[in-house]
Amino acid sequence: MNKFYLTTPLYYVNDKPHLGTAYATITADVLHRYHELLGYDVFFLTGTDEHGQKVQQAAEKRGLTPLQHCDEMVKNFKNTWDELNIGYDIFFRTTAEFHKQAVQKCLQELWDKGDIYASDYEGWYSVAEEIFYTEKDLVDGKSPTGREVVQIKEKNYFFKMSKYQQQLIDHINNNPGFIQPEFRKNEVLGFLRQPLNDLCISRPKSRLSWGIEIPFDKDYVTYVWFDALLNYATGVGYQQPDRKADFDKWWVDTGPMHLLGKDILTTHAVYWPTMLMALGVRLPKVIYAHGWILNRDNAKMSKSFGDVQQPLELKQKLGLDPLRYFLARDIHLGNDAPFSVELVESRINSDLANNLGNLLSRTSQLVGKFFEGKRPAYTKDDEASTALKQAALALGAEVKKDIESMRPSFALEKIMQVLTLANRYLEEKAPWKMAKEDPASAGHVLSTVLEVARIATVLLSPVMPEKTAEILKRLSAPEISWKSATTWGGIQEGAAIEKGDPIFPRLELTKG
Repeated sequence: MNKFYLTTPLYYVNDKPHLGTAYATITADVLHRYHELLGYDVFFLTGTDEHGQKVQQAAEKRGLTPLQHCDEMVKNFKNTWDELNIGYDIFFRTTAEFHKQAVQKCLQELWDKGDIYASDYEGWYSVAEEIFYTEKDLVDGKSPTGREVVQIKEKNYFFKMSKYQQQLIDHINNNPGFIQPEFRKNEVLGFLRQPLNDLCISRPKSRLSWGIEIPFDKDYVTYVWFDALLNYATGVGYQQPDRKADFDKWWVDTGPMHLLGKDILTTHAVYWPTMLMALGVRLPKVIYAHGWILNRDNAKMSKSFGDVQQPLELKQKLGLDPLRYFLARDIHLGNDAPFSVELVESRINSDLANNLGNLLSRTSQLVGKFFEGKRPAYTKDDEASTALKQAALALGAEVKKDIESMRPSFALEKIMQVLTLANRYLEEKAPWKMAKEDPASAGHVLSTVLEVARIATVLLSPVMPEKTAEILKRLSAPEISWKSATTWGGIQEGAAIEKGDPIFPRLELTKG
């Protein structure tokens, strides 16, 4: 059985989930559910990054210990992911004891082999990003992302990242799919054309106590990125002898696919692989950088402009599965994309209410009116029904190809195209007229349309688990499997076809 190990970034615990983090996590969940449908053995990891200066400062302001603060903030993420129907296998926390011990083992190993050294350091530090910058990195006296920086001089420990620069360049060049999309790979290679500095991997406890203690110097804690990045490996058993089988299965034999925002690509595509090279561990299978969700003016959403969208508020307004559908359908993975209620309303109404919903509604009503609410018998295919049937049966292979190529939006577009064909077929055949003179042929048309809708619904199930389960129940064909998505005849003759209320009511949020 093929295996698929998928990760989101660990989200910084000091922020509440917003639409950007929800987009990344929903996208990962959609990919994870599609791979399950395809028959893969899947493991899906998400979680929170809980150490660092921002957490320590926030906890102090609230009069809590850092761990108490983290425990409270983690509830926001877990609750939001549960509300958004995220089917993760592990919610990882960097404060977990097994992770701390594994990080310390890694640090000790690199220290013992001479890949970590002590040195005085002077540079510009961004508390918001927990990153040091050199003078040449600054833009108008701030970090490249516009954050405030302070000058710091202190002794720290450094990882010999520069030692692995050429090895990383060679790996990227020899493994074309390692960094995706392609233009992100070119960005990383461009970054690596410059000399690579060694990575500061410690913070003195005098300045920051909330972190994993350096095993060879009790006066220091680990830099938050060195700690957090290791989660992808420790989460499946790395540096834990009693979990060797897990680590072999998900990392050694499979290799992870990391899905992450483009703003943290350098840490994942440069820091992380060089750390793994130094530790003698295989590199990830794929590092995939997704784009940003933009506001209606095509700018990044920000708190200062007041246009950050809250996912649970959007769920209340739009419905959960329609929200999931929009994010998977309208954003080509890897690209930036605008978000507005108007765009969501337009997409949901055209694809879900008018296309899939209308098809189900009309067909089930006609079956109720002319065939006592039971699926009619098939008779003989004509040219039109044969073409529609072939399009539906070819759909699974198209969806599989797009999902395995990290193109979920294209897969959904193809499903909608087949549903459009089914609506056109229904219009052309007009079974409501045919039923009076040739009920057998009318029944064949309706059964053909119902079966196309069933196949499309199964193929949409990873995106809209709740709505699709409801549709399949109404069609008396509840099975969701790859076989059911790629074979004809899932609705038995005589099976009850339930009419019910519109499965996707039209949204009218922007009227008035």
